[in-house]
Amino acid sequence: MRKGIILYQSKYGATKQYALWLQEKTGFDCQEIRHTSFHQIKDYEILILGGGIYASGIAGFNFLKKYIAHLPQQNILVFAVGASPYDPTAFDQLYQRHFKDRLEGIPCFYCRGAWHEDRMTWVDRHLCQLLKRMVAKKDPADYEPWEKALMEAMGRSCDWTDPAYLQPILNYLEEHSHEKISL
Repeated sequence: MRKGIILYQSKYGATKQYALWLQEKTGFDCQEIRHTSFHQIKDYEILILGGGIYASGIAGFNFLKKYIAHLPQQNILVFAVGASPYDPTAFDQLYQRHFKDRLEGIPCFYCRGAWHEDRMTWVDRHLCQLLKRMVAKKDPADYEPWEKALMEAMGRSCDWTDPAYLQPILNYLEEHSHEKISL
């Protein structure tokens, strides 16, 4: 059995950066989900899936949902990458929405990503502009953390990626290495 693989789906590069940093720290294999089949992952001891958060969904998560029934022996963990600062309430809502049934109990971690409007597709840029107009109608004192981050980032390029966000994942792997995982 092979040690571990990091699968990721990255639209604008932040998730890919985290996957590569994680690969550097763990020595695990690393590849994009779109280039991956079940037969390529079934013999790994550890599966780490990373995806950006878009419209309250985690990119690449459908891959995990599709194959979870065939991965009962594996140690699986997920990291989600978003432009907002970490907010425990929002993160808990994301977890409750996605980690149900067979996915319940899979650990999920948050890494802050980046905001580069110049790299966004026209559709994404347009949706963000619409969202900004809606949020601007609110009193700034009532902004949710993601709304505040949106208003601060609009019109600028921001990169909050930091390998330090991976430390909880590395700690988790270290703490569980006495079970099935061997680092």
